[in-house]
Amino acid sequence: MCAQTGPELFFPEPGSSTREAKMLCGICEGREACLEYALTHDERFGVWGGLSEQERYALRRRRAGRR
Repeated sequence: MCAQTGPELFFPEPGSSTREAKMLCGICEGREACLEYALTHDERFGVWGGLSEQERYALRRRRAGRR
């Protein structure tokens, strides 16, 4: 899905909405793989696998706390 969409949707300007990107991620078959890629490669910007930068940061912290 994201391959047919411009990157500006997934990398919005600060303060812009990520809602539309997250909606596309929600119906994408590659969502989980995309999210794992972002977490593994420490992607710090944009929407990956349906999560924003802040949401991925929180997820990494939760995962680290389980170890």
